[in-house]
Amino acid sequence: MDRTRLRFWALYFTRFAGGFGFITLVTLLPKYINELDPTALVLPEIAVGSVVLGGATLSRGFVIGMYTTAFTLAQTVAVVPLAWAGDRYDKRLVLAGTVGVGAVVYAVFPLVDSSLSFVVARAAQGIAVTGAGLMSLALVGELASQGTRANHIGKANAARFAASILGSLSAGYLYDAFGFTPIFVVITVLMTVATVGIWVFLPPDETTVHGFPFTDLALNERILTMATFRVQYAVAVTLVRTWVPIYAGVAAASGGLAYGGIAVAATVVAEKFTNMLCQPFTGRASDTYGRARFVFVGGGLYGLVALAVPFSPAIGEALGLPSMFPVFGPLSPAFLPLVGFAGLLGIADSIREPASMALFADEGSDGAGVASSFGIRELLWRPGSVVAPLLGGYLMTDVGMEWVFYVGGGSALTGVLSFLGVLVWSHGTGALGQW
Repeated sequence: MDRTRLRFWALYFTRFAGGFGFITLVTLLPKYINELDPTALVLPEIAVGSVVLGGATLSRGFVIGMYTTAFTLAQTVAVVPLAWAGDRYDKRLVLAGTVGVGAVVYAVFPLVDSSLSFVVARAAQGIAVTGAGLMSLALVGELASQGTRANHIGKANAARFAASILGSLSAGYLYDAFGFTPIFVVITVLMTVATVGIWVFLPPDETTVHGFPFTDLALNERILTMATFRVQYAVAVTLVRTWVPIYAGVAAASGGLAYGGIAVAATVVAEKFTNMLCQPFTGRASDTYGRARFVFVGGGLYGLVALAVPFSPAIGEALGLPSMFPVFGPLSPAFLPLVGFAGLLGIADSIREPASMALFADEGSDGAGVASSFGIRELLWRPGSVVAPLLGGYLMTDVGMEWVFYVGGGSALTGVLSFLGVLVWSHGTGALGQW
């Protein structure tokens, strides 16, 4: 195996390890909500159904939202310094360092025993995930030529989704059998192996970008056009991707379906499996036929499927679907429709994601600062991903679980329509097929 291929495989394994760690926390989020009891965060002044901290009253929905927002807020803070350091110094060094920090963070999770400590651990995880994600994608984009870039990015993402599948299944099984600790032992080992692989197989990064490349890239025409879509789409994906397993796992009194850990894992696996299968193909297709149309079609399909998720129980009842399953046990007729919708969400996002990533890599290549280009991509995502969990917590507890998906689906549709409008206004009716 030649050295270039070994470098790609080291990066693919890094994506695998990072995806494994991330998805286990997503899969176990409803378990943490149930076990840590967000209403019991601090102090005797707590009222039933609320949390008091430093004189401020935080609703239960707000605390549930913070379980995800702590992660995304830490990511937001970390993007610029990590991306700048990667372009200015050595991407390999930054990647190895953040993956190593991730190994330590996951080793600490078994010690979490309160909502406050969970929020802090999630914030630390956010920093580690950001550095690993930015630098691994930047190095994949830098190693690949423009004509193969989306294909290589699709393969890297497929590795991440393969880990997500294994992570979801093992998280559900290990939690039901043994509790939290064995899960995080596995993640820590994977992250440690990835750190060693980065150091052994990747050479020092010699592409140095002086100055502050964020300034020039922030005014890049294609990046500005993508911003019209990406800022809104972040709300959609954060709400839908986070709340599908929550919807499956939380108690019926909270608007959920009250499924066990293995059934919750199945909904997560369905999305990751279809995404994993499709991304290498859709990435290769976007290398051939252009990026913009894949972003538009994938984003629009995602929004339509998200709007349908709350109808899973009605569809199951109308079709007379079973409520007892081998291995999973008694569930409800909503189970098969929910798993089907999760799979469709994976297909929709596989159409969009490699094309979007390759577009940003294209704009940051040839010395412009590929890590900073991906950093801008992350920053465009952050406002929506920080606000969306808080919004989702409010909608779930005070309005109705279904409104999480209505708002998420609507945000995806307004995002693709805005993107199309800017393309046509700025570049003519043929622009969707030219990028």
